[in-house]
Amino acid sequence: MTITLGIDDAGRGPLIGPMILAGVLIDKNTETVLKKYKVRDSKIVLHPQRIKLAKMIKESVLAYHIVKANPEEIDTAIRKGLNLNTLEAIKTSEIINELNNKKEKIKIVVDCPSNNPSAWKKTLYGFIDNIDNIALICEHKADKNHISVSAASILAKVTREEEIEKLKQKFGDFGSGYPADPKVKEFLKLKGKSLAHTGIFRKSWSTWKSLFPDKEQATLRDF
Repeated sequence: MTITLGIDDAGRGPLIGPMILAGVLIDKNTETVLKKYKVRDSKIVLHPQRIKLAKMIKESVLAYHIVKANPEEIDTAIRKGLNLNTLEAIKTSEIINELNNKKEKIKIVVDCPSNNPSAWKKTLYGFIDNIDNIALICEHKADKNHISVSAASILAKVTREEEIEKLKQKFGDFGSGYPADPKVKEFLKLKGKSLAHTGIFRKSWSTWKSLFPDKEQATLRDF
């Protein structure tokens, strides 16, 4: 029996807070349950429903694993010459290596973050411990086309929202965390300097560097 591991991310682009990746392991029976509860891409599910679905998903799937890349980890990777896509490949491999029992055949479906799925797939293979029992699919819109990835997208989104809420309770309301958000821009102007060493900002982002230039910081590439 082939089982399926769906993987998706949340929070690639924000200036504030972590990037989250989640993976869910399902079989045919689990898939039936997920369809019954109308699991779908997290972007088209309202927040209250995402919370309920996340709880159900965790209780229903064979296994799940969630990993986080905080702003400092992202900035450090970029300073070392890695781009965000490569860091995401590393984080994706952590999920695969954690959930692959190396015995059963696993179909792995990943919502590809790169404009070049075949090249990114090759990069991802380089970080996977065991490839003998896996069939790897990397494609765009996988969160819409594969229910395992839809479930993963919900776990990633809800986890990101939980992390953001913790930061807001500690530092104040900064909106969505995305650079285009007016609340984020205002928060950055008012508190960016005083909170610069708290680890909540991605300082390799152009939005940060335009306000707080640092010649030693690397440029964000392939974003």
